[in-house]
Amino acid sequence: MKVLSAVAWPYANGPRHLGHVAGFAVPSDVFSRYMRMAGHDVLMVSGSDEHGTPILVLAEKEGTTARELVDANHAIIAAELADLGCSYDLYTRTTTANHHAVAQQLFLQIWRNGYMVEQTTRGAVSPSTGRTLPDRYIEGTCPLCGYEEARGDQCDNCGNQLDPTDLIDPRSRINGETPQFVQTQHFLLDLPALADALREWLEGREASGTWRPNVIRFSLNILDDIRPRAMTRDIDWGIPVPLDGWRDNPNKRLYVWFDAVVGYLSASIEWARRLGDPDRWRDWWVEGAAAEGSESYYFMGKDNITFHSQIWPAELLAYAGRGAKGGEPGDLGVLNLPTEVVSSEYLTMEGKQFSTSRGYVIYIRDVLEKYGPDAIRYFICAAGPESQDANFTWADFVQRNNSELVGGWGNLVNRTAAMIAKNFGEIPQPGPLEPVDEAIRERTLAAFDEVGSLLARQRVKAATAAAMRAVAEVNKYVTDTEPFRLKGEDQRERLATVLHTLVQCVSDLNTIFAPFLPHSANVIHGIIGGEGDFMPMPVLQDVEGLDEGDEGRTYPVVTGEYSSTPSWQSRPVRVGATIAKPSPVFTKLDESVVEAELSQAEDG
Repeated sequence: MKVLSAVAWPYANGPRHLGHVAGFAVPSDVFSRYMRMAGHDVLMVSGSDEHGTPILVLAEKEGTTARELVDANHAIIAAELADLGCSYDLYTRTTTANHHAVAQQLFLQIWRNGYMVEQTTRGAVSPSTGRTLPDRYIEGTCPLCGYEEARGDQCDNCGNQLDPTDLIDPRSRINGETPQFVQTQHFLLDLPALADALREWLEGREASGTWRPNVIRFSLNILDDIRPRAMTRDIDWGIPVPLDGWRDNPNKRLYVWFDAVVGYLSASIEWARRLGDPDRWRDWWVEGAAAEGSESYYFMGKDNITFHSQIWPAELLAYAGRGAKGGEPGDLGVLNLPTEVVSSEYLTMEGKQFSTSRGYVIYIRDVLEKYGPDAIRYFICAAGPESQDANFTWADFVQRNNSELVGGWGNLVNRTAAMIAKNFGEIPQPGPLEPVDEAIRERTLAAFDEVGSLLARQRVKAATAAAMRAVAEVNKYVTDTEPFRLKGEDQRERLATVLHTLVQCVSDLNTIFAPFLPHSANVIHGIIGGEGDFMPMPVLQDVEGLDEGDEGRTYPVVTGEYSSTPSWQSRPVRVGATIAKPSPVFTKLDESVVEAELSQAEDG
């Protein structure tokens, strides 16, 4: 089966923090790595979202240009995600000519089909700068439920779609001033004409029973107050509107949220073009193109559900002419709607919201350099905001690292390798298995089905817990068989059998942990006698632009070759493989880390 793993596009306004990657990066990578191991043909794409007013505001504040700002931040974010181990087939950006062309292509066909309607609307403008304020940069009181921090596009409390003019006492999130509302001409996506098609699709997804309950409920609820939504903006930074009278207007651009969701498609097209097979993207995107079938999974935080369960599907339906106004598909064909919108909740830090502006933040680069990628990946997998808000505390991070990673999984690997190195120096030939040996082999083999079925349904927390239960069972096997007491020559065959059984269990568990902890999977593979890398890793690579307008332009992307990904199954360890005395796989953290990190957060 073809599996599209469509990962939320980080906004290029600065480095990523822990709350960001907990919502989109780690969950999507665990899922994508598992699906490759399960034999599916995965295409994992994303990139830096680089347009919109916030970029202009920040560039002006920092005394630079929007282009220079996004160039710098895109390079930072791409490097962070590569070092975290996120196995993108392509992580690109929205300022490429390729992306601009694909976004304009979709806009034009939606317009031709009658779903992009020109209207005079009231837009919010900053009185102090004269610059248009995006909907999400306006806050106020929701007129429907009274929530005082509703945004200009929706209320996170009641879930209803809003316009900035609906808000009571609206204010700019940039500087707190009251915006002015002026008349302006824009194109609106005719969502009411697509509402029946959207409802039919969403009710079908509800019937499948696969979507997280909070996501499907929210998605269906927002249909009750559906209204046309502006898809252009008064701004000079973004993608030109591809129509006569608009194309050359320096102050009209496509709405950043129209073009950002198109990025999943444009990144897939760019990936195929760079591969030298420009139509290959169709196998994941075009209805019926893949003989074995295709599915698509979209990963993001809950504040972006609207754009992935309403706006993006509406764009796809409108492009195909599948709304109340009819129409014809464009040259790209009838494009697949999402199989599932996989939304995570929010991660807080010590009970408070992450705040870059107040310095209350944990930058992912700092965590990578201090504690390594797999320690933070493990915490997110075990305790992240999968289906409800979660709280990161340094005490919990240290405790889980020390007791679960170091004391559980790491201890099992080290004691296994150490006993084999001391007694044989290589993986020994086993003798006859006793019932206790057969039982633990059956237990670890059963973990493949248990953990795999959970990962296929994006239940990463439950899958992590199941894997750790298997670790506990194998550690109990060591306690029960006591290989360290088998010292006599007449017990040597039994010792060989126990240690062979043990290293086989460790090998199987390493396969099971590989989607969660790919870096340590490669280390453990070497410790137990494997050769080469076990899990393919992403690479950061500079590439040249593909189209006119991008001549001479180079930029970094995250990509990789994942065809050597191991299969999701047990593989026999190699008798005779050399096993040396191991070094610890994971690093135990001193309790002083908690106080030091909390002090740094307070100082920040």
